[in-house]
Amino acid sequence: MMHRAFLKTLLARHQDCPRCPAPKEVQEFFMDIMGLLFPDYCERKLTAENELEAYYEDLQQELKTLLERNSKHSPLPVDDVVAQFFAALPVVLEKLEDDADAIFKGDPAAKSKPEVIRTYPGFFAIAAYRIAHELHLQKVQIIPRMIAELAHSKSGIDIHPGAHIGERLCIDHGTGVVIGETSVIGNDVKIYQGVTLGALSVKKEDAEKKRHPTIEDHVVLYAGATILGGDTVIGRNSVIGGNVWITKSVPANSKVYYQARLYHAADDDPHLVLYSKTDE
Repeated sequence: MMHRAFLKTLLARHQDCPRCPAPKEVQEFFMDIMGLLFPDYCERKLTAENELEAYYEDLQQELKTLLERNSKHSPLPVDDVVAQFFAALPVVLEKLEDDADAIFKGDPAAKSKPEVIRTYPGFFAIAAYRIAHELHLQKVQIIPRMIAELAHSKSGIDIHPGAHIGERLCIDHGTGVVIGETSVIGNDVKIYQGVTLGALSVKKEDAEKKRHPTIEDHVVLYAGATILGGDTVIGRNSVIGGNVWITKSVPANSKVYYQARLYHAADDDPHLVLYSKTDE
């Protein structure tokens, strides 16, 4: 009897979501988009214009199908979303090319830009963010998060599609980086592994508020830095050292770092948190 009741419960769940796109289908769409933008990811060579045009049209239909099956979570007209998404791709590609350049120039270990595009987890995560963000701007729900979680699972980098990120972002190494939903990141920012841009409050009633920090242009965030709060602003041209914990704003042109020193019995605190502001 219990078995029968459980099956009825499962059946109701399946009937409520009969055509929802599976994560695998969304992931395949994302990888197909990557193959369109970067031949490095394309499983088949597209050497003629008609082949590329057919591939492009197939992807439009693929997205349309996903959105139709996700209609409960895609409030805008499907055809409009598809048109807006593909119209944005030239800008997305331009931004990703600049991101790849920033990573290549920012990492002495990078031997070429194709190496960055093909192998760097930071680039893969940024690409997933930029593509997912375009769908997020069209008020599509769930699908952008599925794309973000694919990148998270492959790279260890968690970027919410709702974040606002400027141009030429460099994520080096990247494992453990978390960029929250309402984060704002300016241009030419460099982020190392283990950085968290998080919220001070995780209350559900704060969902519509800005909960995550703002990082202005030309900021470097070193490994393990934790920066929290929607009112927290890291001023432009600042350097945030490794393993610091920040919940208040930092002026432009600043250096914030943590330094440990030898402990002596007479000392009140064996650790120093040092802050300095450079000349503007």
